[in-house]
Amino acid sequence: MADDAKPRVKVPKSAAAGESVTIKALISHKMESGQRKDAAGNLIPRSIINRFTCDLNGANVIDVAIEPAVSTNPYFEFIAKVDAAGEFKFTWYDDDGSVYEDVKPIAVA
Repeated sequence: MADDAKPRVKVPKSAAAGESVTIKALISHKMESGQRKDAAGNLIPRSIINRFTCDLNGANVIDVAIEPAVSTNPYFEFIAKVDAAGEFKFTWYDDDGSVYEDVKPIAVA
């Protein structure tokens, strides 16, 4: 498990019904491609976040397949339409089997 992986998300506290809001999601992760070598010349094992998803009240908003060329600490910014109050669930999937999650509520004003 990548001990350094820390998700951070920013979701507005509320939105009007039907409003589109900007969501920001970042995970602190070293994103090792598996192609670099350590000081002894050994390949450093691949360790990347290979998928990111966001759901609102169980409905998928975004689902991204991530490739090894992605940068350290991948950041996503996207728009989501909010029809009802509820929760955004963010999930990052790591090559090592780890799954990182964060949940943020949103109210409808």
